[in-house]
Amino acid sequence: MAADPHNSIASMLTHSSTLRRLLYEALAALGLDPTDTYRQAYQGVVLAPPLLNAREDHDNAPRFWQALEGISGDVDIGLHLGETMQPRPMDVVGYLLLASRDLGQALESFLRFQHILSGGFAARLELEGEQARLIFDLNYRGVGSLRQQMECLALLLQKMLASINNDGSFQPSGVDFRHPAPRRQSEHRRLLGLLPRFAQAHDALIFPRAWLGRPSRSANPRLFAVLWAQAEVELAELEENQLLNRVRYWLDASLGVQLCDLPRCATALGYSVGGLQRALAEQQQSFRQLHDEVRRLRAQSLLEQGLAIREVARACGFAELSPFYRAFRRWQGGTPQGYRTSG
Repeated sequence: MAADPHNSIASMLTHSSTLRRLLYEALAALGLDPTDTYRQAYQGVVLAPPLLNAREDHDNAPRFWQALEGISGDVDIGLHLGETMQPRPMDVVGYLLLASRDLGQALESFLRFQHILSGGFAARLELEGEQARLIFDLNYRGVGSLRQQMECLALLLQKMLASINNDGSFQPSGVDFRHPAPRRQSEHRRLLGLLPRFAQAHDALIFPRAWLGRPSRSANPRLFAVLWAQAEVELAELEENQLLNRVRYWLDASLGVQLCDLPRCATALGYSVGGLQRALAEQQQSFRQLHDEVRRLRAQSLLEQGLAIREVARACGFAELSPFYRAFRRWQGGTPQGYRTSG
């Protein structure tokens, strides 16, 4: 049996337990037992309670969202969870949004500290003419965009942004999703107030650019400064979600599956090509160095597992054996066969 190349270097990302705590409440409100629902979704795998400040394995989340429709019998369960959720600040990012001066500063805070919420976020704000576009992509290793999760998250974000505005409203002019269009869309129209566009390049909320200047009903500049400083501390402590590990994670997920070049990585992580190059250079690294490192570790791991050398080369992104042999000699000073024998 061929070894799974994605198990070679598990560059784990994490997310906070904030969403799971909100989900427990929403599931109960919909008449679904939260503990039993999670038990069915995770097939007996024991999960730690969603405690304050707890971190969870990011790549575990798809198991819940992929199973949820079957468990609940509701094809629109993500939308209905989002409708039921009552967002409130449960972490430093939530409180920071509420203390922001206006919607623009709130979104700046969300984007700056998005990886406290989830290492899989690749969110950014795009401004073009009179339009603002909040991209809120959430990525997982080996899994496409999860319909139920992203539809739930779209409604949750709308509610969170509405809670900041003085008039308590936030009705986007457009909503984009990466997942394909479902057969029935009446609930999308009812809950989102419009028909989304599906099969798009990004998950996004679209709204007038002028709204960024809308003042916050709970603005508190002094508290905002304190919370921003605390969020910087918490972000710095999350080594697993920092840029170098996020690049390694993307490379580990993409090697042997797609072309692993700088532009593709930058797009996946929400950077421009130049922005990613500069961010890596600030940490004395380059994309080429990280690419080489992940390939080397992948090759060593798969050789130790006994995978055929041609399969190892392919899993490391080499189309031919000769460049793989040259790279391996540079890495280890010998051949793949010699490395396996010496091990």
